[in-house]
Amino acid sequence: MASDCRETLEMVAGNGLSLDGSFSTAVLEPSSRVKPSSQSRPSTDRVSPLNDEIPVSNPVVAADEPAASTGKPRSRTERGWMSDVVELTKPRIVTMILVTTVASALIAGSATLSLVDWFWLMIGTGLIAGSAGAANQVWESVIDLRMPRTANRPVPGGRLSRGLAIAITGSMGIAGAAMLWLGNGMVPAGVGIATWLLYVLVYTPMKTRTSWNTTVGAIAGALPVFMGYTAAGGSLTDIPGWMLFGVLACWQYPHFMAIAWLYRTQYANAGFQMTTTVEPTGRHAAWQSIAGSLALAFCGVVMAWFPAGELVVSIASVAATVLILAASWPLLRASLNFRATPNDQTARKMMRWSLVVLPAVLLVMTLRAAL
Repeated sequence: MASDCRETLEMVAGNGLSLDGSFSTAVLEPSSRVKPSSQSRPSTDRVSPLNDEIPVSNPVVAADEPAASTGKPRSRTERGWMSDVVELTKPRIVTMILVTTVASALIAGSATLSLVDWFWLMIGTGLIAGSAGAANQVWESVIDLRMPRTANRPVPGGRLSRGLAIAITGSMGIAGAAMLWLGNGMVPAGVGIATWLLYVLVYTPMKTRTSWNTTVGAIAGALPVFMGYTAAGGSLTDIPGWMLFGVLACWQYPHFMAIAWLYRTQYANAGFQMTTTVEPTGRHAAWQSIAGSLALAFCGVVMAWFPAGELVVSIASVAATVLILAASWPLLRASLNFRATPNDQTARKMMRWSLVVLPAVLLVMTLRAAL
């Protein structure tokens, strides 16, 4: 549920990103405003290939123009009412949270969970996560109109009214908390409620006030691991649970610093106080990314030696340590490259590697807990 983690996969799909930092331009329908066959794209990067002349075989709409310039927003009948409701909940973030919930439950000892328990856990967690994402969109609906990447969301795009969006938000949140409470117990439900409150009532308004919003968002984004961990019998005081929390919280620094850099101009114009808008050289964002990558690896290594909360010296611990360090290295290397040359290309590569490293580290941690 982290901060605007949220359109990462949208950005990946929309820009055709690749691990080598390359990208492809999607051809859109002709518009009254088109780029000529060769157009230099202004950038504030110190070093960026985006400043070079970009040959284009077919006319396309400028990627950095407001959403309104690409044509009229799709109507509700074209998209479908349910499609707008699903988009309101930020389904990609919900999916990521469900994946981490499953991993945390497996690490805690999923043998204690029946199929019915799993059902309540997944549905309840998904509803609370979707409610938080919807509440965030309702809160920021006016600001979203100032950013091309968010202007066509259901509420600012006019396809869902604020009243209906609020009703959906409230009903999903209440239903999700009730399901977790009745199906998995008071602690998972309490963690879910705390996550919702922190994300919606603290993190969301902080985004226009201080760049420390990323830290609060990282905490809110990592808390859901305790929903799965405690539902499977784990305790809030267990070392493995906190190492899982640490991995998720630290991962969000390189991930969201990359996004904050790529959209720094839009964030600044909309009034968001991000690290890359407060300190536009990228130096602070890079150091936070490096620190987050190192801390992520550290938490994974601790988990390798304390798989059940007590020190275990074994071949499995050594093997897990090697695998976690190997899995974490590409993200650290990408962060170091961004520090050396802060531009769109290195930021894209850092963002893309973050999407690979997190599931890889979680997989190693899950396997280590099972050995």
